[in-house]
Parts: sequence; C-alpha cells; structure tokens
Amino acid sequence: MSSRPVPRRESPWGTPEGEHRQPKAHRCNDRAEDVIQACFEGNPFKTVPGPFKLFWQCMRSKPGEEPTDPFHYLQLDPPKREVQLE
Repeated sequence: MSSRPVPRRESPWGTPEGEHRQPKAHRCNDRAEDVIQACFEGNPFKTVPGPFKLFWQCMRSKPGEEPTDPFHYLQLDPPKREVQLE
C-alpha cells in the first residue's frame, strides 16, 4: 500500500545503541482505516461490509497481491500493483 512513516514514541527503556531500525506501517493499514471510518458513516450494518471485505482480502493476500479496488471512505488513491516483467 503506502510507505508512510510511523511516528516514534518515547520509550522509558530508550533504544538500544546502534539500533537504527524504524517501524513501518502494515501493508493493510489503509484498508483498516477505511473500515474504521465506515463505522462512523451512517448505519454500520450497511457501510462496514464493503470495506471489511476488502480489508479481509488484503490480510489474506500475499505481499504484492493486495486488492486494487478503490477505498470506500478514505480520500486516497487506490493501490497499484506493479508488474514485473522477466
């Protein structure tokens, strides 16, 4: 999906010396946000099933095979699948 940076929080334990890894968002985060937004748009019994179906497909897919259908409530561009020619 997107490679937006994940904000870091201060930890009481700090970070180990030499540790430069940064967390990255899960590939289905945008689909999960679409489901959460659908919960607040009218009747959840009518608004949630569509986004949840796409979220579930995303979670069950392999990396790079996520659904490319547009989001229902988020104002983001639909994900694109990159074609790799051999």
